[in-house]
Amino acid sequence: MEQKEEHGNIDAETMQTLENKQPPEEILYDLAELFKVFGDSTRIRILYALFENELCVGDIATLLHMSQSSVSHQLRILKDAKLVKFRREGKSIFYALDDEHVYHILEMGMEHVEE
Repeated sequence: MEQKEEHGNIDAETMQTLENKQPPEEILYDLAELFKVFGDSTRIRILYALFENELCVGDIATLLHMSQSSVSHQLRILKDAKLVKFRREGKSIFYALDDEHVYHILEMGMEHVEE
């Protein structure tokens, strides 16, 4: 008599298919780390400040009523997470959202919380 493996409400074949579709553990770890960066409202405020314009640290600090050192610290975290990029113009460094993915993540997140 063949014994059927129990997996709750789905059969063993479906369970195997779902297991095979799971991303590798290191990818899931990287994704979790990315979402941790989004878990800070100060960083979200900075990202929204950069949503339409590139800005220098001083402009961001003024806009958000923060110290330049606090903004610089948060920008470093955002840069390490590849959420912002920068360009140098003379002595000034201008920051912008890194790419279209960052725009979409912010847009989708806002749509979700506004539902």
